[in-house]
Amino acid sequence: MEIRNIAIIAHVDHGKTTLVDALLKGGDVIAEHKQLEERAMDSDDQEKERGITIYAKNASIFYKDTKINIVDTPGHADFGSEVERMLRTIDAAVLVIDAHEGPMPQTKFVLSKSLEVGLPVLVVINKIDKPTARPDEVVDLTFDLFAKLGASDQQLDFPYIYAIAKDGVAIKNLDDEKKDITPLLDFFLEHVPVAPADTTKPFRMQPATLAYDNFLGRMGIGRVYEGEVKANQNVFVKTEDGKTRPGRISKLFTFRGMERIEAQVAQAGDIVALAGIDDIFVGETITTDEKAELLPAIKVDPPALAMDFMVNDSPLSGREGKLGSSRHIRERLLKELETNVGLKVEMENNADHFKVYGRGEMHIAVLIENMRREGFELQVSKPEVVTQEIDGKVHEPIENVVINCPDDMSGKIIETLSQRKGIMQNIVSKDGQTTLEFEIPTRGLLGFRSTFILLTKGEGTLYHSFSHFAPHCGKIEKRSVGSMISGNDGQAMGFALYNLQDRGPLFIGPQTEVYEGMIIGEHNQGTDLVVNPIKGKKLTNVRASGSDDAIRLTPPLEMTLEKAIEYVQDEEYVEVTPSKIRLRKKYLKEHERKRSNK
Repeated sequence: MEIRNIAIIAHVDHGKTTLVDALLKGGDVIAEHKQLEERAMDSDDQEKERGITIYAKNASIFYKDTKINIVDTPGHADFGSEVERMLRTIDAAVLVIDAHEGPMPQTKFVLSKSLEVGLPVLVVINKIDKPTARPDEVVDLTFDLFAKLGASDQQLDFPYIYAIAKDGVAIKNLDDEKKDITPLLDFFLEHVPVAPADTTKPFRMQPATLAYDNFLGRMGIGRVYEGEVKANQNVFVKTEDGKTRPGRISKLFTFRGMERIEAQVAQAGDIVALAGIDDIFVGETITTDEKAELLPAIKVDPPALAMDFMVNDSPLSGREGKLGSSRHIRERLLKELETNVGLKVEMENNADHFKVYGRGEMHIAVLIENMRREGFELQVSKPEVVTQEIDGKVHEPIENVVINCPDDMSGKIIETLSQRKGIMQNIVSKDGQTTLEFEIPTRGLLGFRSTFILLTKGEGTLYHSFSHFAPHCGKIEKRSVGSMISGNDGQAMGFALYNLQDRGPLFIGPQTEVYEGMIIGEHNQGTDLVVNPIKGKKLTNVRASGSDDAIRLTPPLEMTLEKAIEYVQDEEYVEVTPSKIRLRKKYLKEHERKRSNK
């Protein structure tokens, strides 16, 4: 049986996972997927809630005596390390592009990685049913992007097809009858090279991603490049630094549909999962020949952001989470490193402090959210950009930003991004919508998303991806407001909050338990203000006309994990528990404490 290996790559929300759903229904595994739920490959809870793909996943379909292995890759820039590694396991990349939006920043990122590896790229123009779709124009824009990224002549002559993934329809020409997904499957057979299947050479494989099973332990998932592999086979694991160690494959799995199927043997060209080598890592070469050559190294872009993870030492610690000690946090971070290759952790000399490096705010926020759902309690610092020293000067990461918004909102966005050291590259206005392109330091984007939502009243879209390193741009003023800090322990009183709400938006409501140093709201004047939120009204037996009006409180701002991470500044922490997200100040000056108690 012939094998074809493809990866579906795209900008976030261009219909990549929906297209995989259509392929699973259209292949010969249809009987197993009659009850296939929407975006079935997004099986993680956070993937379903956020509507994005976070982890690369494998599936396969059978069509006309051909096995097509499909890799569904993340579309968000923060999870780019998943894309880079999976590209090494495939024979062609399938680039999905929205028929209205055209190529976007993340399209450029994933495409450049595919072209660097030398893969042929097939293009699917999706969502051609949109009223504003412009499929032919998008094909031209895609060609321009290929040329800009230095594609070879062969890659520039890319084949393309049109699709409506949500309806399971693909057509070669825009005037063709819209029937089913079959034209896309035939398109794959026509343009995706057959995977080489040389079984005469010794077995060689390289894990491109890792999985973890509670019974089998760490598993390596990758492509068999040469030879064949069997369950219970002795192998050698070779590392980039020239070391070789023995290992044994206890279990072997291939993929059918979205299921991992246990197999006794697998041959060159197939994508498999191996169990039994507990210390296997991405990029190592697994082989039956101790003298075999190493497979080319898999390189992953370095982390862009760092955050401090600490044991929660607030007065309310230990009440809501079951796992809060440094040992628990250390073990959880080490477990995450088993499979999350884009992550890096430094264990400080202080046992209660860990520095965690990731590709972006969302990359680290997903880890924190998973930890709190598992019962962990911790506190984290504000994100810091990871800089590099180039030619003796400090360089920082610069991002490409593309924003779509109504025309009347563009002025305020341009002003805000300019204050954050953003430099406009392009502006286009069409049909009442403005498209803005900026280059901006990663530091300038930290905390901007929530501001952006307010500026556009939820009507704009914001996309960004890493571009390059450039000399440090100097100080960036982002938050113009200060923090309102509790100077007392106890339960917040409605009377006190009523008097405080004129000074800025509050993050808490009445009866919320507070403690000294807890941030309970913003202070509009830009300085930190220590207040007493537990102060009640003095009661007397004298009633005065008009002084006993009902207290009217503005609903507090809901502080989600992402908002909290964006909000905090130096000397402020986010306290994360399974049920609460709180903000706190690192310390309070003695004179401020005395003043607040008067």
